[in-house]
Amino acid sequence: MKKLLVLSGAGISAESGIKTFRDADGLWEGHDVMEVATPEGFQKNPALVLEFYNQRRKQLKDVKPNAAHIGLAELEKDFDISVVTQNVDDLHERGGSSKIVHLHGQLLQARSSHNPEAIIDWTADIALGQKATDGSQLRPHIVWFGEAVPAMEEAIRLADDADILVVIGTSLQVYPAAGLISYVRPEVPVFYIDPKPAEIPWMPNAVEVISMTASEGIAVLRKRLTAL
Repeated sequence: MKKLLVLSGAGISAESGIKTFRDADGLWEGHDVMEVATPEGFQKNPALVLEFYNQRRKQLKDVKPNAAHIGLAELEKDFDISVVTQNVDDLHERGGSSKIVHLHGQLLQARSSHNPEAIIDWTADIALGQKATDGSQLRPHIVWFGEAVPAMEEAIRLADDADILVVIGTSLQVYPAAGLISYVRPEVPVFYIDPKPAEIPWMPNAVEVISMTASEGIAVLRKRLTAL
């Protein structure tokens, strides 16, 4: 069974109603991303940051996986699929995908402010003053701008092993995630699904661009994969 690696971004979740700051002049749900998605922002106003992610966590209850999430999961019948996602929601899980790497953390997890490896599952609000087991303030398990991306090592290994790469719903502007496509072997076919695809002239592989939404593009992708 061929190994298919999916690199997914905000575009696949947008169809389910989750907003992305890159479509709103640097604002994420009305907030400057530097205020709510950086260690400095958390240090300056932890209450604001905690409440911001409390609201994002609650939003998950009102959204559902879309046809793209479900379509990717259905491809597991024919391919050994790993999903490396930049998204912090759980829509890939609920859509049925079985192997998922979250590069930027998960809304439904929390961790110590002092120890990035002290991670726990978390579905409720996080309050100011609520402590992790080491006594530090509990914070969302989100990889903020300027922080290390611990899951990159596993993601690179998956890219190196992939027989097919599918890039879906990402602007390929956020690093180190965008750099993953440079780790696939030169002979590996690449499919890029996005209604407004970015230019990737430095990509050595043969790239087929599918200029569609995630849901529309997955339907086309399934036909393309049968021809491989």
